[in-house]
Amino acid sequence: MELDSALGELNLLEQAMRSSDARDQRGRGLIGSSAGTGELADRLSGLEESRTAARHAAALRLWIANAEEKVTELREVFLDRRVERRQAETLIEEAGERDAVDAGRRTQQAVDDWYGSRRRRLEAAAPKASAVPDSAARPGSSAPHET
Repeated sequence: MELDSALGELNLLEQAMRSSDARDQRGRGLIGSSAGTGELADRLSGLEESRTAARHAAALRLWIANAEEKVTELREVFLDRRVERRQAETLIEEAGERDAVDAGRRTQQAVDDWYGSRRRRLEAAAPKASAVPDSAARPGSSAPHET
Protein backbone atom coordinates (compact mmCIF):
# COMPACT_ATOMS: atom_id res chain seq x y z
CA MET A 1 0.00 0.00 0.00
CA GLU A 2 2.89 2.32 0.74
CA LEU A 3 4.35 1.56 -2.66
CA ASP A 4 1.03 2.28 -4.37
CA SER A 5 0.75 5.54 -2.46
CA ALA A 6 4.30 6.56 -3.41
CA LEU A 7 3.64 5.66 -7.06
CA GLY A 8 0.46 7.75 -6.99
CA GLU A 9 2.38 10.70 -5.55
CA LEU A 10 5.06 10.32 -8.22
CA ASN A 11 2.40 10.23 -10.95
CA LEU A 12 0.85 13.43 -9.58
CA LEU A 13 4.23 15.15 -9.57
CA GLU A 14 4.91 14.03 -13.13
CA GLN A 15 1.50 15.31 -14.16
CA ALA A 16 2.32 18.65 -12.48
CA MET A 17 5.57 18.72 -14.46
CA ARG A 18 3.64 18.21 -17.69
CA SER A 19 1.32 21.06 -16.68
CA SER A 20 4.34 23.24 -16.02
CA ASP A 21 5.74 22.38 -19.46
CA ALA A 22 2.39 23.25 -21.02
CA ARG A 23 2.39 26.57 -19.14
CA ASP A 24 5.87 27.30 -20.47
CA GLN A 25 4.66 26.52 -24.01
CA ARG A 26 1.70 28.90 -23.59
CA GLY A 27 4.07 31.62 -22.36
CA ARG A 28 6.34 31.12 -25.35
CA GLY A 29 3.30 31.21 -27.59
CA LEU A 30 2.25 34.56 -26.10
CA ILE A 31 5.75 35.94 -26.66
CA GLY A 32 5.69 34.75 -30.27
CA SER A 33 2.24 36.18 -30.94
CA SER A 34 3.19 39.52 -29.33
CA ALA A 35 6.08 39.84 -31.75
CA GLY A 36 3.56 39.83 -34.60
CA THR A 37 0.96 42.08 -32.95
CA GLY A 38 3.25 44.36 -30.97
CA GLU A 39 1.19 43.92 -27.79
CA LEU A 40 3.46 44.63 -24.83
CA ALA A 41 1.02 43.11 -22.33
CA ASP A 42 1.08 39.77 -24.19
CA ARG A 43 4.87 39.84 -24.28
CA LEU A 44 5.16 40.57 -20.53
CA SER A 45 2.51 37.99 -19.73
CA GLY A 46 4.32 35.39 -21.82
CA LEU A 47 7.65 36.13 -20.13
CA GLU A 48 6.06 35.85 -16.69
CA GLU A 49 4.34 32.56 -17.63
CA SER A 50 7.66 31.12 -18.82
CA ARG A 51 9.52 32.27 -15.66
CA THR A 52 6.81 30.87 -13.37
CA ALA A 53 6.81 27.58 -15.26
CA ALA A 54 10.61 27.39 -14.95
CA ARG A 55 10.44 27.97 -11.16
CA HIS A 56 7.74 25.33 -10.78
CA ALA A 57 9.69 22.89 -12.94
CA ALA A 58 12.83 23.39 -10.83
CA ALA A 59 10.90 22.68 -7.61
CA LEU A 60 9.09 19.74 -9.18
CA ARG A 61 12.38 18.18 -10.35
CA LEU A 62 13.57 18.01 -6.73
CA TRP A 63 10.26 16.59 -5.53
CA ILE A 64 10.20 14.08 -8.37
CA ALA A 65 13.76 12.96 -7.59
CA ASN A 66 12.83 12.44 -3.92
CA ALA A 67 9.64 10.61 -4.88
CA GLU A 68 11.57 8.37 -7.29
CA GLU A 69 14.06 7.49 -4.53
CA LYS A 70 11.20 6.67 -2.18
CA VAL A 71 9.50 4.52 -4.83
CA THR A 72 12.78 2.70 -5.50
CA GLU A 73 13.31 1.98 -1.80
CA LEU A 74 9.74 0.81 -1.29
CA ARG A 75 9.91 -1.37 -4.41
CA GLU A 76 13.08 -3.03 -3.10
CA VAL A 77 11.42 -3.66 0.27
CA PHE A 78 8.35 -5.05 -1.49
CA LEU A 79 10.43 -7.36 -3.69
CA ASP A 80 12.51 -8.52 -0.71
CA ARG A 81 9.36 -9.37 1.21
CA ARG A 82 7.90 -11.18 -1.78
CA VAL A 83 11.08 -13.24 -2.13
CA GLU A 84 11.00 -14.05 1.59
CA ARG A 85 7.33 -15.04 1.36
CA ARG A 86 7.98 -17.31 -1.61
CA GLN A 87 10.94 -18.90 0.15
CA ALA A 88 8.79 -19.51 3.21
CA GLU A 89 6.04 -20.99 1.03
CA THR A 90 8.60 -23.29 -0.59
CA LEU A 91 9.89 -24.41 2.80
CA ILE A 92 6.34 -25.06 4.01
CA GLU A 93 5.52 -27.06 0.88
CA GLU A 94 8.70 -29.11 1.24
CA ALA A 95 7.94 -29.78 4.92
CA GLY A 96 4.41 -30.85 3.95
CA GLU A 97 5.78 -33.19 1.31
CA ARG A 98 8.24 -34.69 3.82
CA ASP A 99 5.42 -35.10 6.34
CA ALA A 100 3.29 -36.84 3.71
CA VAL A 101 6.14 -39.20 2.83
CA ASP A 102 6.77 -39.91 6.52
CA ALA A 103 3.06 -40.53 7.11
CA GLY A 104 3.04 -42.94 4.17
CA ARG A 105 6.04 -44.77 5.59
CA ARG A 106 4.45 -44.97 9.05
CA THR A 107 1.23 -46.30 7.53
CA GLN A 108 3.13 -48.88 5.52
CA GLN A 109 5.14 -49.85 8.62
CA ALA A 110 1.92 -50.28 10.61
CA VAL A 111 0.47 -52.51 7.87
CA ASP A 112 3.70 -54.50 7.72
CA ASP A 113 3.75 -54.89 11.52
CA TRP A 114 0.11 -56.00 11.57
CA TYR A 115 0.70 -58.50 8.78
CA GLY A 116 3.86 -59.82 10.46
CA SER A 117 2.17 -60.25 13.84
CA ARG A 118 -0.82 -61.97 12.21
CA ARG A 119 1.49 -64.32 10.37
CA ARG A 120 3.40 -65.14 13.57
CA ARG A 121 0.12 -65.84 15.37
CA LEU A 122 -0.97 -68.15 12.54
CA GLU A 123 2.41 -69.90 12.49
CA ALA A 124 2.34 -70.28 16.26
CA ALA A 125 -1.17 -71.77 16.12
CA ALA A 126 -0.39 -74.07 13.15
CA PRO A 127 2.17 -76.38 14.87
CA LYS A 128 -0.27 -77.12 17.70
CA ALA A 129 -2.92 -78.29 15.26
CA SER A 130 -0.51 -80.38 13.19
CA ALA A 131 1.21 -81.89 16.24
CA VAL A 132 -1.95 -83.87 17.10
CA PRO A 133 -2.47 -86.77 14.64
CA ASP A 134 -5.83 -87.09 12.96
CA SER A 135 -6.59 -90.46 14.64
CA ALA A 136 -5.84 -89.07 18.07
CA ALA A 137 -7.99 -86.11 17.39
CA ARG A 138 -11.08 -88.36 16.85
CA PRO A 139 -11.88 -90.89 19.52
CA GLY A 140 -12.95 -94.29 18.31
CA SER A 141 -11.21 -94.11 15.05
CA SER A 142 -8.10 -95.99 14.38
CA ALA A 143 -5.34 -95.15 12.04
CA PRO A 144 -4.92 -97.49 9.12
CA HIS A 145 -2.05 -99.92 9.49
CA GLU A 146 0.07 -101.14 6.73
CA THR A 147 0.25 -104.83 6.36
